[in-house]
Amino acid sequence: MGGVLGWLGGCIGRYLSQPVEVDHLTPPTEPRRLLETLQPGDVLLVEGNSRVSGIIKYLTQSTWSHAALFVGDRLSAIAGAPNPAFVEADIVDGVRAVAADAYAGLPTRICRPAGIAPEDLQRVLDFAITRIGHRYDLRNVVDLARYLFPTPPVPQRFRRRMLSLGSGDPTRAICSTLIAQAFQSVRYPILPRTVRVAGDDPDCPECVEELMQLRHFSLFAPRDFDVSPYFEIIKPGIARAHAYRQLAWIDHGRANRPTGPHRRHRPPMQ
Repeated sequence: MGGVLGWLGGCIGRYLSQPVEVDHLTPPTEPRRLLETLQPGDVLLVEGNSRVSGIIKYLTQSTWSHAALFVGDRLSAIAGAPNPAFVEADIVDGVRAVAADAYAGLPTRICRPAGIAPEDLQRVLDFAITRIGHRYDLRNVVDLARYLFPTPPVPQRFRRRMLSLGSGDPTRAICSTLIAQAFQSVRYPILPRTVRVAGDDPDCPECVEELMQLRHFSLFAPRDFDVSPYFEIIKPGIARAHAYRQLAWIDHGRANRPTGPHRRHRPPMQ
């Protein structure tokens, strides 16, 4: 039975991972420009184009459907590993390392942990790297089948919980779960809860203090890194705005090119 469920889960996972036509709201990011902007520890948010990406965007009411952790050249000693590299979790392939080309043609945004200590940053990177090869248990087809409907009829308050896959076992990492675990392993906040508890000052029995409480890692979505007050937002294409006078436009059906030098694209060789 386990083999049958694994085969069926693999079929569902591959179906959900297939790309579909998407009208992106923002322009795609060139891999070269992306790498020029990134630093190890950055969280890359991606507006994906797969079937499951559309469902995640619907459930989270967000542009971003995928998250990956940039580890830079930390994998250079591993034969066959991309360099520089991202660590991401995929439904079918599990936790894996990919190059920037994996996100070519897709809009992206960078979320940079502000003020994180260098030793904690190294621990975050090590946490993700040591989990490369972990896979989602595709025999749990009930989890995967929930994503077969493009817009599942789920009330708003239950949508975030629908993103939680599997039993929470760390070997079943999916989407932003792995990255949330990595940062929370060093108690770096993403979107912590604030809990008010009674103080321990005997002279002030009515005093209370506010303490942070970690959310369960399985409930994090890619958009949480975007809205977190602890992450800086870096837009890879922002540098082009400084040269906006050099952009070529079409006005009334005619090309309107700048008088100064501007970039020309050569057609691909046949």
